[in-house]
This record gives sequence, C-alpha cells and structure tokens, in this order.
Amino acid sequence: MKNFGDKNLLKSDYFKLNMKGKSSKPKGKSDNKEEKKDEKLKTCNHVKARHILCEKLSKIQTAYDSLTEQHGNKPPATEFAKWAQDISECPSGKKGGDLGWFPRGKMVGDFQNVAFNTPVGQMSNIFKSTHGYHIILVEGRKA
Repeated sequence: MKNFGDKNLLKSDYFKLNMKGKSSKPKGKSDNKEEKKDEKLKTCNHVKARHILCEKLSKIQTAYDSLTEQHGNKPPATEFAKWAQDISECPSGKKGGDLGWFPRGKMVGDFQNVAFNTPVGQMSNIFKSTHGYHIILVEGRKA
C-alpha cells in the first residue's frame, strides 16, 4: 500500500478512482477486432430458420447434394421443407423443419453461430452439433 494524500490506497484503486470515466480512445472507436465483430453480430437478435437434423452424415449429405445441385446455396423453402419432412430426425421435420423465430442464446452454440451467420435466403453447409448433423435455411432476421 502507498499513502496517497490522506488515504491508504492500493495503486490500482487510486488509478480506478482517478481514471473513472476517462478514456484514451475517442468515443465509439474500438481497436479490438473482437469488439467490432461482437457489435456486428448484435445487430440481429432473432432469426427465422428451418433445419434438417440427421444422426448420420451420409443421410444428410444426400439432401444437401440434391438441394445444392438444383438450387446452389439458395433453395426455395418449399424444397427444403420437403427434404426436412422426408429425412429430418427432429420433431420440427413434420413442419418442414420450421423452427420459427428464435432469439440469440436459445440454441446450442454451433447451431446458433451458423444460424446467425448465414445470410437470409441461403442454406448453410452441413455442420455437426451435439445433436447430430444439420443444414439450416435462414428465412429472416430482425433486431
């Protein structure tokens, strides 16, 4: 401890008290790439999506190959829904894989990351989560 005037304070406490509200950076500016990335992701808080879930990679690969061969990475929701009804092992498959609108934080990590980083109207690549293999079709975004 060091004596700063009348009070005995740790140097770190003294610094905190005297630097409160002060910053060396201009307001609104960030030199941290992670902070900028986080700010960009926060612009969208809800996603509307459909998905196909399969335990086996070979099963979902067939659907993915067929959809991409015919439509690239932008299949119509009706085509995607047909595949979901036929092969998805998720209860949402009965509804064409429709998950409706969901907020950030509701889905497991990998699923959320893919859903919130896939552009509207596009289908994700196949990815694995703790539940199996997925394909996501993003149908909308809102704040």
